[in-house]
Amino acid sequence: MSEANSEEFDDPGKIGTYEGERNEAGERHGSGKATLPNGDLYEGQYQYGRRHGRGTYIFKNGARYVGNYVENKKHGPGMLYFPDGSKYEGAWDDDMFHGVGVYTYPNGDTYEGEWSDHKRHGKGTYVFKESGSKYTGTWVNDNIETSGDYVHANFRYRGKFVNSQPKGPGKFVFDAGYEQHGEYKHTEKGEEEEEKQKVITWIPKRITGLTDTVFEESYEPPKTAEE
Repeated sequence: MSEANSEEFDDPGKIGTYEGERNEAGERHGSGKATLPNGDLYEGQYQYGRRHGRGTYIFKNGARYVGNYVENKKHGPGMLYFPDGSKYEGAWDDDMFHGVGVYTYPNGDTYEGEWSDHKRHGKGTYVFKESGSKYTGTWVNDNIETSGDYVHANFRYRGKFVNSQPKGPGKFVFDAGYEQHGEYKHTEKGEEEEEKQKVITWIPKRITGLTDTVFEESYEPPKTAEE
């Protein structure tokens, strides 16, 4: 996912080529096109010898980045397309997904929300393409955490999550107009330490009509740049 960190040289007999504008000091400055030592290609803006501004970077493996650079690093709005069909469209900081962005996975699933250092971190929505189900809530270091909603075709689950698993009090809200309240318990099976397996069990407690029960943390989707 990351490009080569090698410096770009001009001598085609060595390790790279460049065609484009230069400043009085001979540095790449303005619009230009370069072939890097590893076979990657870059076409776009330079400033004082570094990729800076809008550009397109094509990786030797077929991946492609179209977006903004600041001093050789992806920074600001940009789109990264991978050979397997996945892609990221959103904010970058210091060569990392950082801010609000949308990631489309090879199977068509999508995550739209907040990122930090290449990880889902903050508020967001994950949509499963095959089933149409979606989770809306909070991530911490790529794991679902705290309160959230898991929405399916005819019902939703609202409750707490720890390490991407439901845990503690929650409720199933059915489109038919009733709720089942209860909690998820985590237990371990197996006598030997290496044989232990985590078992997650839903314990129903009561059924009610629709309520406005709110858990400790409410959720609001992050606003995109267009909003």
